[in-house]
Amino acid sequence: MTTLPVEPGEPPAVDSEALRIVALGGLGEVGRNMTVFEYRGKILIVDCGVLFPEEEQPGVDLILPDFSYLEGRFDDIVGIVLTHGHEDHIGAVPYLLRRRANIPLLGSTLTLALIEAKLKEHRIRATTRVVREDDVDRLGPFDLEFVAVNHSIPDALAVFIRTGAGNVLHTGDFKMDQLPLDRRITDLRAFARLGEEGVDLFLTDSTNADVPGFTAPEKGIGPVLETLFGTADRRIIVASFASHVHRVQQVLEAASAHGRKVALVGRSMVRNMKIAQDLGYLHVPRNVLIDLREVDKLPDDQVVLMCTGSQGEPMAALSRMASGDHRIEVGEGDTVILASSLIPGNENAVFRVINGLMRLGANVIHKGTAKVHVSGHASAGELLYCYNIVRPRGVMPVHGEWRHLLANAQLAVDTGVPEDSVVLAENGWVVDLKSGRAEVVGAVDCDYIFVDGSSVGEITEDDLKDRRILAGEGFVSIFTTVDAKRREIVAGPVIHARGVAEDDSVFDSIRPKIASAVQEALENGTQDEHRLQQVIRRTIGRWVSSKLRRRPMIVPMVVVV
Repeated sequence: MTTLPVEPGEPPAVDSEALRIVALGGLGEVGRNMTVFEYRGKILIVDCGVLFPEEEQPGVDLILPDFSYLEGRFDDIVGIVLTHGHEDHIGAVPYLLRRRANIPLLGSTLTLALIEAKLKEHRIRATTRVVREDDVDRLGPFDLEFVAVNHSIPDALAVFIRTGAGNVLHTGDFKMDQLPLDRRITDLRAFARLGEEGVDLFLTDSTNADVPGFTAPEKGIGPVLETLFGTADRRIIVASFASHVHRVQQVLEAASAHGRKVALVGRSMVRNMKIAQDLGYLHVPRNVLIDLREVDKLPDDQVVLMCTGSQGEPMAALSRMASGDHRIEVGEGDTVILASSLIPGNENAVFRVINGLMRLGANVIHKGTAKVHVSGHASAGELLYCYNIVRPRGVMPVHGEWRHLLANAQLAVDTGVPEDSVVLAENGWVVDLKSGRAEVVGAVDCDYIFVDGSSVGEITEDDLKDRRILAGEGFVSIFTTVDAKRREIVAGPVIHARGVAEDDSVFDSIRPKIASAVQEALENGTQDEHRLQQVIRRTIGRWVSSKLRRRPMIVPMVVVV
């Protein structure tokens, strides 16, 4: 397999006869999917998504791809192809369009409707072009053909990219559900036809590559939900992704069968399902869907709440219910169903929500205890079928953590793809496809770009380190005033601490030592505020570490008069 033991260096200038491929996200992680294709001076982008923060990134709202590779080249972008409407594939589009608002967006009807609603919130009017399966299009030097694929959201597409340097088939996220709720299966006949034409590089979804066999069909979830609805005595709360149209459809049908009303909870859930209903992707049984304000008028055994928060997101509806910070109060006997898989990295947050709900007396059901969710991604058996149908000359696994990418690469080799034709890359690695062969030729900067409130890219890893220290170790501030001419302390040191000790009196023994160290520095001619602050930091830092076994943030303040 083509992979390197160390990160490659600066890439060479783009070869006019090569197709350059740079993933700015989605490799080594589940999220932030964005792949840049560059050919003859023009750029095509496939997907532009976000990554959701983990616990060690406190205060961060979203993580974006690093657009710095495109700096100075935004006018060369001929379009953005969006494979489907999940946040990890479309969530960063508004931030990219801030740099150039009229970049054409290509996607299916539902995908573009979801991104247009998001862009409206950012006050951006986009240039959109609806494409469907079997459509062909041309953007600059890129000839595009779109293929229907099945996923956990309707209207997903794969894209076949034809260039003079070679052909690339990008699956997006997909699986091979043979009994999909919308009867729209992955078009393996198109995959076979494109394989006959020649796929020089196959970019394949890796998320479930380490899962044996086949992903179970969505159809199997409906009967499980109906059984759970039939045995629940009080309210039912179902948590899912805000874009999971199929799961909401099944909840509506189960509620209708048992005489219950459904209220959507969460702004994104309400918005997305309204779009899906208006476009005909969601079919609402008569008199089932009600406004959240009507819930209090109904008996508990007639209520279903469909909400966000299945991944433990702190501000989502379910998390707020678990912490008692929502208008819906979860109580004894309520049934809560988490109808989603765990995204890697979210385990602690989800279990925290589960524990909070169970503490309130709820009966919590999740994928580990009942078949209430199936994945939207192809398992190993399905990927093997795809490799044998497409017969690609080269493979570049995408969309997954490193273990997923490795497993996918091995599947490709098992089906006969030569090891030296399988490219294992990381975010920012530059892959050139020339004469039908792909190889890593260098790497570019590809950092995390943090969205924190209204700021984008201003928060750094150092800032997050400080936040983690504040959260885990607390902080100590020391205030001292000195007279530079007389070389003496006028006031202080005054010490205040938070999250370090129960009482500031524990610092009584160190105050004289700080004063002595500052006085000695003054007598030795030190008058610079920064140097005096360093003296204080070293003195109290050693003491706190040895006596309290803590490493808090230390903030010395020296005023020279």
